[in-house]
Amino acid sequence: MSTKTTRKRLPRVAVPDEAPLDQDVLLELVGYNCRRAFLVIAALFNERMKKYALRPVDYTTLTLVNTNPGITPKRLAQAINVAPPNLGPLLERLDVRGLLERRRNPSDKRSQVVVLTDEGRALCARADKTAAQLEDEATAMLTQEERAVLLRLLQKIFL
Repeated sequence: MSTKTTRKRLPRVAVPDEAPLDQDVLLELVGYNCRRAFLVIAALFNERMKKYALRPVDYTTLTLVNTNPGITPKRLAQAINVAPPNLGPLLERLDVRGLLERRRNPSDKRSQVVVLTDEGRALCARADKTAAQLEDEATAMLTQEERAVLLRLLQKIFL
């Protein structure tokens, strides 16, 4: 004997395609707004950084190593919020491309430091310009003051 459950059908509501969706509840959430803004900027980032074959984590890594020469892998992993075992393959990928090197730490021979190669510094400089341009485009509707306030407020959350 088969048991069949009957589902009560909800009435269909006709909503014109042109009617804006009610997002009032979502638009009050910081996380939702951050995510929506991130999606816009991430799409631009991925499109523009494709010519350098850089993913966001690659660019972040190169930038941190460039501005913090001799950073240890442990500090780098903490800065980019990656587990140390997962940092190895990332550094290996960038090392194979000739963008960075891992060297013995001169002050502690038991550990390593990460430094950019000349090629890595050159690529980082080009990528920095591209990142600045795409961010300017993505935030063109903001004044310089609004952009500065937005950055300061966002940083209060994670710094």
